[in-house]
Amino acid sequence: MAEYEIEVKHLSKTFEQKGVHVEALSDINLTIETGDIYGIIGMSGAGKSTLVRCLNYLEKPTDGQVFIEGKDLGTLSEKELRAQRSDIAMIFQHFNLLMQRTVLDNICFPLEITKVPRAKAVERAKELLEIVGLSEKMLAYPAQLSGGQKQRVAIARALATNPKILLCDEATSALDPTTTKAILALLKEINEKYGITIVIITHEMAVVQEVCTHVAIIDEGNLAEHGTVEEVFSRPKSKAARKLVFQGEGTATYEEMKGKRCIRIVFSSNSSYEPVIANMILTCKAPVNILLADTRDIGGVAHGQMILQLPEEEAAAEKMIQYLKNRKLEVEELTNYVG
Repeated sequence: MAEYEIEVKHLSKTFEQKGVHVEALSDINLTIETGDIYGIIGMSGAGKSTLVRCLNYLEKPTDGQVFIEGKDLGTLSEKELRAQRSDIAMIFQHFNLLMQRTVLDNICFPLEITKVPRAKAVERAKELLEIVGLSEKMLAYPAQLSGGQKQRVAIARALATNPKILLCDEATSALDPTTTKAILALLKEINEKYGITIVIITHEMAVVQEVCTHVAIIDEGNLAEHGTVEEVFSRPKSKAARKLVFQGEGTATYEEMKGKRCIRIVFSSNSSYEPVIANMILTCKAPVNILLADTRDIGGVAHGQMILQLPEEEAAAEKMIQYLKNRKLEVEELTNYVG
């Protein structure tokens, strides 16, 4: 049995555009365990969508290997590759539903292709509609559905052939925040109930923090950083990771200060709800400028971060840093922070 569900080794992908070679991916190495929800995140144009298409060989890598359950996709015949792809389903940003077919027939479509008898296909489609909570929309057409409902149909269709892996390429990007949370909750439920390995491609850190256990950050075709979501959120090492992590909400700006020294504090568990900063200001008798502050739930545990601009006076700044460290908070000094 393979150690990993998905393993990527030294993968590179180059495209040729008008006689010019463009390197979309360079020497990517990843391992994704069975049953994981793995996030691949990066800014637009970073190469993450090219990477996900390489995972099922819709794009063949220029160099390197992709293993699915220990099988090297590059060594398979076309027939073997088609059979392997039946274990890998995909959902997209714009749903890709067949507009002239009902919801039921959209879900039956992949089963028709694999010659499943109509009665059995309909039975399976009805089961899946129950799972995604759309049984009452069985005879509706895509044009009659909301964006969230369309994505639920797309998820049901993707699950029709009982895949082991579900690839989600910007699957929530076209949805509002409330609908996004509902779709992510559905994906998490499917993962927990059926053990399907899910790979989520996104440019939003909030999506990764909501459901993923591990994350890889792609930046300009390179793997900038990877690890557990908690590790990357708490201790981002690369410039790309910092940029994504620092895109927090709830930024609050107070009185302009002359000091240029900035620190990042990471809170976890109970400390996220303690008035640490207020107590620090009272104890140290000096103000700070809060450049960024947010609290998020990662894997059921509250994690928060703050970026503070410290007082100009060196002694006061050092006293504050020591105060925070004494309370077992993670303190990281930042250089050239721009809020």
